[in-house]
Amino acid sequence: MKKALMIVSVLMIAVISTACINNMAVQELNNKAAEFMQKGDYESAMNRLQASLDLDSTMYETYYNLGVAAINAKKYEKAIEALEGGIKIKPDYADFYYSLGIAQSELADEIMAKTEEEENAKPEENTDNVNENNPLMEADKRVEASEDKAKAVEYKKASVENLNKYLSMNPNTEDKETIEALIQESNSFINGDDIQSKAE
Repeated sequence: MKKALMIVSVLMIAVISTACINNMAVQELNNKAAEFMQKGDYESAMNRLQASLDLDSTMYETYYNLGVAAINAKKYEKAIEALEGGIKIKPDYADFYYSLGIAQSELADEIMAKTEEEENAKPEENTDNVNENNPLMEADKRVEASEDKAKAVEYKKASVENLNKYLSMNPNTEDKETIEALIQESNSFINGDDIQSKAE
């Protein structure tokens, strides 16, 4: 019995000391990430924050910071993933919804900019210019552009939902007008208002 008790106590000490070492490592990684973010080195900050999450995936602050770093690095899909992970841990933290809405809106804009760039590419820039008059290729391009537009609309809808949730949780925020303008802009995109105005 004494031997079993001694083994259990040794195991508990090992678990406690491992937890302390992990906490110190997590804190060090988070501190280093904050330094990188202040310097504008968002990629390095993201690497440290991801390493921190690998050690302790229960800290909602780390998810939030990773999301913000990813937004600044223009890695919107990574930002969305991090922020959604944080919401699972702390769904009542309003800033998650604001940042998630921003990341979703930016990703939609990025998708549409890429689609427009591809549509406006000059024939001499097209490496497949041998097949440029091929009607099937043109149809494939139109389908792809339509799918991209549908993805962008979905991201804009999610953005509006998250920004509205942020405003409902934080109705007296200083940047309320800016957020409402972003919501209005996203709704115009969803409804196709911006495409109609470009066509006119």
